[in-house]
Amino acid sequence: MVSSGCALMVLMVTQVFFRGSSGLVPQIGRSSLSQDVLHAFELRLLSMFGLKHRPSPSRSAVVPQYMMDLYSMHSVNAEQNNNNRPKGSLGKASERSASRANTIRSFHHDEFLEDLFSLSGKTTQRFLFNLTSIPGEELVTSAELRIFREQVVSNGSEGFHRINIHEIIKPSGSFQEPITRLLDTRLVQHSLSKWESFDVSPAVTRWTADGHPNHGFVVEIVHPDRAEEDSKRHIRISRSLHDREDKWPQMRPLLVTYCHDGKGNVLHSREKRQVRTNKQRKKHKANCRRHSLYVDFSDVGWNDWIVAPPGYHAFYCQGECPFPLADHLNSTNHAIVQTLVNSVNSNIPRA
Repeated sequence: MVSSGCALMVLMVTQVFFRGSSGLVPQIGRSSLSQDVLHAFELRLLSMFGLKHRPSPSRSAVVPQYMMDLYSMHSVNAEQNNNNRPKGSLGKASERSASRANTIRSFHHDEFLEDLFSLSGKTTQRFLFNLTSIPGEELVTSAELRIFREQVVSNGSEGFHRINIHEIIKPSGSFQEPITRLLDTRLVQHSLSKWESFDVSPAVTRWTADGHPNHGFVVEIVHPDRAEEDSKRHIRISRSLHDREDKWPQMRPLLVTYCHDGKGNVLHSREKRQVRTNKQRKKHKANCRRHSLYVDFSDVGWNDWIVAPPGYHAFYCQGECPFPLADHLNSTNHAIVQTLVNSVNSNIPRA
């Protein structure tokens, strides 16, 4: 989902597998699919993602390459994708953050609020990110601010800049600078082009969980031995007049949040298989169990707002349910989903 100044891509890797699955709707009869059934399925899907309505992304919206790299890392074909991914595109800190979350979002800043103030030997700019799309029930486990820095063509000297990231506690007044607190800092080299990641988890947690006002960040670039103009070109914190239309969206600053809503598993977790004897398998053969049911987003017209993956496993249940039901089984949700699935494909049993 992409809105003004904000890009959001939900990674659904915990539910997605790509191998050997039949589609939700048979090839014959797809055109006569009930719109009511599709709408009901869509509502269930939106609820699972914490969305209240179907997103309407702009045609010009660009998904950050970093989000695509994260998706590749967690997909079923992760080993193959990791071999093709450039080294260093995902740092170890990002992988650790992703391992504690089940939802990852990315946000672009409101560009009209960039300029703040400049002092001798420093370049400072304000960045405000609209985080209101993060559901209140989700816990932000970590957050990072990513800034791209380009190599400066110079006389070959290996100078340095220091980048400081501050949270704005109190905005600036008429004749005073804002009150800030330092979140992260790094000394970077002129002669390299790469993304820099800064830990801004304390600030994002204050805004989302503790209810403190979001006044944004101050990015401060200290350049003691180089002209201020070189610093602005070195650190990509604003768009250049000479940038191509397709270049700036992939180079602009990015705020990435790693969240967990308390449902399901984190992105890296795997369920441990249990060793069962033949006697146990025979005993439970007739009990209710999960069967494969693949939902292809192109079949139901959702591929215009879901970038990746192309579908997900909804699954369905078949067999006798144990009585009484265990506490962890939700018969209401089971009945809803099973009835919807049966109305689409009569080969799937009723609830």
